Amino acid sequence: MQQPTIHRGQLFWASCLALLVTSLSFGIRAGLLDTWKYEFGLSQEDASIITSTAFWGFPLAVIIGGMLVDIMGMKRLLIFAFLFHAAGIILTITAGGFTALFISTLLIGLGNGTVEAACNPLVASIYTDNKTTKLNHFHLWFPGGIVLGTLIVFFLGQKIPETQFLSNWKLLVGLMLIPTVIYGIMFFRLHFPVTERVASGISTGEMYRSLLNPLFLIMIVLMFGTAITELFTGQWIDVLLKSVTDNAILILTISTGVMVIGRGLAEPVVHRLSPSGVLVLSALLSSVGLYMLGHSTGNMIYVGALIFGLGVCYFWPTMLGFVAENLPKTGAVGLNLMGGAGMFAVAVYMLFMGKFYDNIVASKLPAGADIGAYSAPTATKEMADALAAAKTAAGPEVINATLIIPIILTGAFLFLYFYMRGRKKPDKLTPVSA
Repeated sequence: MQQPTIHRGQLFWASCLALLVTSLSFGIRAGLLDTWKYEFGLSQEDASIITSTAFWGFPLAVIIGGMLVDIMGMKRLLIFAFLFHAAGIILTITAGGFTALFISTLLIGLGNGTVEAACNPLVASIYTDNKTTKLNHFHLWFPGGIVLGTLIVFFLGQKIPETQFLSNWKLLVGLMLIPTVIYGIMFFRLHFPVTERVASGISTGEMYRSLLNPLFLIMIVLMFGTAITELFTGQWIDVLLKSVTDNAILILTISTGVMVIGRGLAEPVVHRLSPSGVLVLSALLSSVGLYMLGHSTGNMIYVGALIFGLGVCYFWPTMLGFVAENLPKTGAVGLNLMGGAGMFAVAVYMLFMGKFYDNIVASKLPAGADIGAYSAPTATKEMADALAAAKTAAGPEVINATLIIPIILTGAFLFLYFYMRGRKKPDKLTPVSA
């Protein structure tokens, strides 16, 4: 019986579109947090709960999906991703308050995680000879979509008179339906290979035993830090620095724009430095960039955003590529546990830092002040000025608290680099025929 033709180029581009929807949900929604707080009367803690929902919906989907991908097949998982994304976008558009935004964000998070659960092993399986580079090329669509999303909010968002809040936010969210429908149609029509692990004859039992490898467990812990450094800062940048600069959302655009270019040029960088060497440099630059974001004013903030973007550029795909190349027997489950661990860490960190941020702001206000009253449209000019000053002080404090993470990562990755130099490289698994 003739085997169906696997069009790996089309599969790759459909995967990129699916990831584009994931990143648009970050970019557009990051620019709408204050609008939702204004329109629905949400506190920063409420907004943090809504935002973090996508981050724990993601690990839920990516871990369960990682366990099911070899049973269900990557195609069925990606059809589920399409349904989750479409339902989440539509529910966001029709939302009337906290509950609907919470559920819609959860659905989008499940869609994002399902995309990651299927597409990471798909890319690793169709490009077995160049995993880290192609995972970087695939993941450039994450910052690429954030750039596009923030630019959509910045240029197409219609502000309510005398405020910074957007009246046409539902239209902006609805734009995400376009790539969602396109990738859904493409995946429905295409044939898929089995994962590399299945094709190479590695048993399910051996795959799960490989997850106990000490090196894999260490990479899981390090993934906590790399994900928080990149995604927490990116998702919260508009909140943390809005009072410091009038164009806080453009800081996210600059840092993610650098990430797009860097991931597109990943091949010579990865081959020159090795995955572990890239991770050392990434952690070091992230530390410098985050320090500058928390301690700079004026145009130097944009320099800090540039350095920070260079730092976090290779974190996520190179962590996945490192596992795919050096621990290939962990299979799709290993890759998806990495992604799930990263997003879970971000979700927990966001919940903690949302409360931490509100407490800092409250401590900067007069004793006994109610943040809700100071944030309300009826607040006096004196109250509004006091709140703005409190937020100006609180944002950098949150950034400085986060700075310790990439500093620790720099030392950890330096140790990993020297360890890998003295370690024998594992044999490659049998390639999947394309």
